[in-house]
Amino acid sequence: MQIGLVVGTVVSTKKEEDLRGLRFLLVRELDQDMRQTGKLVVAVDAVGSGEGEVVLYASGSSARQTAATKDRPVDTVIMAIVDEIEVGGDRRFVKV
Repeated sequence: MQIGLVVGTVVSTKKEEDLRGLRFLLVRELDQDMRQTGKLVVAVDAVGSGEGEVVLYASGSSARQTAATKDRPVDTVIMAIVDEIEVGGDRRFVKV
């Protein structure tokens, strides 16, 4: 799993039949200090997240393990919206 920030959306009117009904978001990876690393991925949103939210996402075969992505040609999925991150007793992020 990775921590990321939703920075945008991807709209695709023509796509593989198995991808119909899925929402695609642009996610920028974050490090433990909540700094953007520069890595940008397109992820299927399985939890109703939106732009500006901090999320957990998974890539590879793990991305096909949610109810929304089961057996679909998906490589990255957003599977949680983050409420709080604490590292060594230090709060690095709290959702407002």
